[in-house]
Amino acid sequence: MSSNVKSAPEHKLRAGLRARHMTMIALGGSIGTGLFLASGGAVAGAGPGGALLAYACVGIMVYFLMTSLGEMATYMPDSGSFNTYAARFVDPAFGFAMGWNFWYNWAVTIAAELVAATIIIKYWFPDSSSFIWSFLFLAIIFLLNVLSVKGYGEAEYWFAMIKIAVVIVFLVVGVLMIIGVMGGEVIGFRNFTLGDAPFHGGLLAFIGVFMAAGFSFQGTELIGVAAGESENPRQHVPRAIRQVFWRILIFYILAILVIGLIIPYTTPSLLGDDITDIAVSPFTLIFEKAGIAFAAAVMNAVILSSVLSAGNSGMFASARVLYALARDGKAPKMFARLNRRGVPQNALIVTAAFGMLAFFASLFGDGIVYNWLLNASGMCGFITWLGIAISHYRFRRAFYAQGRDIHELPFLAKWFPFGPLFAFVLCAIVIVGQSLSYITPEAIDWKSIFATYITVPLFLVLWLGYKFSKKTKVVPLTECDLDTGARHE
Repeated sequence: MSSNVKSAPEHKLRAGLRARHMTMIALGGSIGTGLFLASGGAVAGAGPGGALLAYACVGIMVYFLMTSLGEMATYMPDSGSFNTYAARFVDPAFGFAMGWNFWYNWAVTIAAELVAATIIIKYWFPDSSSFIWSFLFLAIIFLLNVLSVKGYGEAEYWFAMIKIAVVIVFLVVGVLMIIGVMGGEVIGFRNFTLGDAPFHGGLLAFIGVFMAAGFSFQGTELIGVAAGESENPRQHVPRAIRQVFWRILIFYILAILVIGLIIPYTTPSLLGDDITDIAVSPFTLIFEKAGIAFAAAVMNAVILSSVLSAGNSGMFASARVLYALARDGKAPKMFARLNRRGVPQNALIVTAAFGMLAFFASLFGDGIVYNWLLNASGMCGFITWLGIAISHYRFRRAFYAQGRDIHELPFLAKWFPFGPLFAFVLCAIVIVGQSLSYITPEAIDWKSIFATYITVPLFLVLWLGYKFSKKTKVVPLTECDLDTGARHE
């Protein structure tokens, strides 16, 4: 073993994330193309009221999920987060499947963000090489992560600052336009009564937006992984979790409301959600309507920072979960090794390599292989959310079963058991609802259904395969490990 590589049992991950890092990870974690681009399609698809209601419902679900995760991560911070909790409180096999599901999801996300970044950069450099830009962006996010956990934290801090600043400016400009201070006319609520607004397209359209909103919020759960390297998780994690409520309210609900009030849902530009055309961003449309010059160029730069932020987070999260899997004997031990700076370097290298291979797949055969990889990852986030809800329900029940006082918990998720049960039901509805858009009276699109749901049998194969090979069982509530890694001060 070389002198600059240490084994996991001897050295631990460095606690280098400060309060401001954790706050910004929570605030900016899921602000990205889902808000800047897909929000327009949401308003066009379900009307301003339908989009607002769909995002509000998913926002409530995500809030409950994050309070569930916050309760566990504050009491027992761990870089493995979801898979560690699932293994301890549900079944080791369930934790194994959760970990690999999460790693795959974010490793493929890195490739998706590389594709998006190369497309965006061609707004300024249309004739440049996609390979050069993708390699450069991958090198940047790899270096940010391999230097130290502070590199990831600082990058996310500034990426989040940019996104938050733009959304705040957008909200201020939007309100001024609605009341007639900017744009030359009072808009008011007239677009909420246009045609069949505020609800448009019926139940199927609402469910479609509901699912799209779910994808927009994915990434919020990264706070659970970051808790393992927080300097003071007992203080930082609860503070960050509380910020989630305000982020959902201010950055999503109010933004969707402003978009629905200012832009008629019948506007053709809203229907486009292709990242190759920055002009379809409702943020761009509203800034241009307010008379702000260079709106498209500014939003292009902001969306580029969002894409790099997602890639940076994907690299951090997937490497940490792979490290935790290896530490617990569920992945090759080489991935549990840390360098001198307490970073799982081998896990980072294989994650970056997988992301780059997936990117190469997008360059050949019309991207068929890449599209399959991306479709397979689409359901992974919802499976992770289901796992969080199940793990928290079992965690709290184990606390009661072992005669523990819940006041031992530094952060308490309110409304138990309603919170995790509500989140579980809504996640299940979203997963089942994915198929509705492929079923029509004329035909059933089996190919799309298969591509969408391929992750589910893969998850079951991982879960049941590990379960039968290792002969694991559901952990009795009285035997759940509530002490290893727990922080009591």
